[in-house]
This record gives sequence, structure tokens and C-alpha cells, in this order.
Amino acid sequence: MRTTVYVPGDAAALALGADAVADAIAATAAARGIELRLVRNGSRGMVWLEPLVEVVTAQGRIAYGPVTVDVVDSLFAANFPSGGEHPLRLGPTESIPWLARQTRLVTRRLGVVDPRSLADYIARGGGEGLRRARAMAPAAIVQAVTDSGLRGRGGAAFPAGIKWRTVLEAAATQKYVVCNADEGDSGTYSDRMLMEGDPFCLLEGMAIAGRAVGADRGYIYVRSEYPHAIAALQAALAAAGDFLGDGFGKFHVEVRKGAGSYVCGEETALLESLEGRRGIVRSKPPLPAVEGLFGRPTLIHNVITLASVPDILAQGAAAYREHGSGRSHGTLPFQLAGNIRHGGLVEVPFGLTLRELIYDFGGGSRSGRPLRAVQVGGPLGAYLPEAQFDTPLDYEAFAAIGAGLGHGGIVAFDDKVDMAKQARYAMKFCAIESCGKCTPCRIGSTRGVEVIDRIRAGDRAQIELLEDLCETMVQGSACAMGSMTPIPVLSALHHFPEDFA
Repeated sequence: MRTTVYVPGDAAALALGADAVADAIAATAAARGIELRLVRNGSRGMVWLEPLVEVVTAQGRIAYGPVTVDVVDSLFAANFPSGGEHPLRLGPTESIPWLARQTRLVTRRLGVVDPRSLADYIARGGGEGLRRARAMAPAAIVQAVTDSGLRGRGGAAFPAGIKWRTVLEAAATQKYVVCNADEGDSGTYSDRMLMEGDPFCLLEGMAIAGRAVGADRGYIYVRSEYPHAIAALQAALAAAGDFLGDGFGKFHVEVRKGAGSYVCGEETALLESLEGRRGIVRSKPPLPAVEGLFGRPTLIHNVITLASVPDILAQGAAAYREHGSGRSHGTLPFQLAGNIRHGGLVEVPFGLTLRELIYDFGGGSRSGRPLRAVQVGGPLGAYLPEAQFDTPLDYEAFAAIGAGLGHGGIVAFDDKVDMAKQARYAMKFCAIESCGKCTPCRIGSTRGVEVIDRIRAGDRAQIELLEDLCETMVQGSACAMGSMTPIPVLSALHHFPEDFA
């Protein structure tokens, strides 16, 4: 009887030696005369346990981790193909508490399916949302997305249904669906993990969106730093066959590689890059939903937003809306990074507190020291002190404290962090990554670095100047790059003034 073993091909697992582990398992099985089926799946998201190896047994999938090459022989000696006892044995994968406590909707197949097998995707419930969408009128699909309460998961949290309806009602002979996979925020990796571990889910979401708004072409704009995601998407497209086609014609998808510009995560700069020009922010209006790619109505969402759509169509808008709190419906895959004991991907409904996330799931700091600050929402997100750790993770609760959830990235810092240095980093980051179109962002960030340096050197009179400069950037910048850079700066200044003394 052939034994099936799963070894992640996710970028994080590869960085920790997953390829060598897979080779060692295959070689050891061959030497012992064990017939083996080796599947390179995506990651389950427990990064501290990578490479996490799973074996299919009569009791289900049994996990072992972190597995290194030097323990492979001992695994087989312990009857690993049958789920035998071993110091690295974690038990049934689905029963691992860190996974069992989550509510996995958009990431339900991460680490479960073979990302290059359409048949495996269909067998695990994939395709049901697209099948139902094909039996619905476009306006009904848009209404389902609207009723679900889905909001953009890229940071702005704009209601998806409004965007979809605008594109649907725009009169044009050609429309587009664009996936913004230019995931550039520090501490974020959910888009990458989904593209590498469940690419058909993204393709299905795009096909549903195309059917809903009247678009027959889609583009996935992936950052060049994600070669494994690009390869997985291209393999999925090659295997898709008629999956993306229907009686109304085939939905065509192309993968385009970005050149590493952070500002191309802004949707209009992304469109400029897609059209072959330098990624510079466009003036709005017109909105991309009215006049976007090549001047045509364009629906733009990030990976997690589009990948949430198949489940909404398959299970129903009401079922999706039941999750969450207040006006924040559904779930969000949060990504734990920085000085954290158990870093990884955690999908939970909105409403959990930040403290529960970083302690119950994250396990506190990796250093063992007290956590002093947590940055939520990427390099332009607010730094939150321990006094705000009990804030519920939902859009309105975070807006009330001058913060935002962004793409769900969480970066933790212990009590040795210099918050004035972190504020300087935010300004320097903006100065490096600004597209240069508007003066408040281009020049303001450069002057901001200089002002913070003077404050750190002891000139307290410069604090008022820094606050005025931040106000100018907020009010005068052309896009979120410049208008959001003051958020981490001012939050650090407000919550940790002693570091600026």
C-alpha cells in the first residue's frame, strides 16, 4: 500500500530546508522498500514548526515538526509511515490547538490540498461557488457579495459590493478584473501563502468576479520577490483547462510580475505599471471602477478579498455574515511576525482582541521579555502600547484609536525597542519608496527624517515642527503613501514620548 506524505513547498518552509527534508524522506523510503507518494503542499501557517511533515494514516493525517534531515532516519525507525510515536509527533494535524481554535474560511485548504491539482481542489469543495455563480444573474452575484458584508482586505476596507456594482453598471465593451498581489507590507504574507498553497481559490474568485461585472479578462499583478507564488499560479493556470470557462465564454487570466516598487500596491500606480509605465499614482477621479486599466472599468481587489468570494457564493452570504463583529463581517487571516514566539498565519473572525491574538496564539515575545509595542497594518500602521492591547480586532474599533487593521500584519516588539528609531524608520521608508509625484510625500518624508534626527539629538523644540509636518503630509499627499506615513510617527510620539527625550 502506498504511503502519502505531505512536505510543504511554501517559501517559508523552503527557507527552513523543506526541499532537503523531502529528498531525504523519498530516499529513505526507497531504501526501505516503502512505496511513497510525496505531495508538496502549502503551509498550514505554523511557521515555528516548519518544515511540518504530515503522513496519511488510518487515523487521518498525523503531523511531525519541525523536521530536519538528520531526524528522518529516526522517523522511519519509529514507524513514521503509520503515524508512529516520536518526539516530533504532534498528533492529528486538525487537532493541534493552534489550528483547532481558528475559523478557517478563506484559508481552509491551505496545507490540505495539492496546490497543483485541480482534481484535489474540486474534491475539497473548490468550484462550488463558481458553479452557483454561473446559475445566477450578474446583479444577483453582486447582491450576494454586498449582503455578505465583505470589505476589501487590502487595507482600505471599502465595501466590496459597492465596487462590484459600480463596475457592473459602467457601460463598456471591455472590462477587467485585476488582482493586486503586490503584497509589500512588512510582516505580511497571507497573499503569498494562499497563492502558493491554494491558487485555484484565487482563480475561482476572479472568475466569479468577472462573471458578476461583465469582464472576460483578469490580471494578477505579483511582486517579483514571490517567485514561488508566480510558479504556483502559472502551474494552476496550465492545469485549469475549462474550469475558468462557461457558456458565456472563457475567463482569461494572465500573471504579470512587478518590479519591486512598494507604491505599486496603490491601485492606480499598479495600473500604470500594468500598462507598461512607471508606477506613479494617478489623480482621482476618475476611479478605476469607472476608468481603470487601459481606460476601461476595472475591478481591483487584493488576493484575500477575491479568495473570500468562492466561499460566500458556495455557503451563502448570510453564513459568511454571521462571523465577525459590528460592521466587520467574516474573518481575516492575521499574520504574526517580529518578536513573537509562535509566528504564523491565524484566521479568526473579527472581534478577537489584539491581546488574545498575540498571547493566546502568538505566545508572547520570543525573547521572553514583556511586549512593549505592536504595529498593526504594515510599515504605515500605528504603534500600539500595551494599554491598547485589549482593543477588538475590527475596523471601527481600530479607527476609534487612530489605527487600522490594514492587511492584517502584526509585528511585535519587546521592551528593548527604541520607538524614536522606529518613527524614523517610517519616515525613511516613505522617503525611499515614494513615487515622487507629490511634494508632501517626496520632500516631507525626507525633511521628517532630518527633524526626527534633531529630536533624538536633544532638540525638543523640533517636536512641534514634526507634528506640523505630519499634518501637511496627511492633508496634502496624493495617496495613502504620504498621508499614512505620519500614523506610525505620531503614534510613537504620542504613546512613547520618553523615547524622544
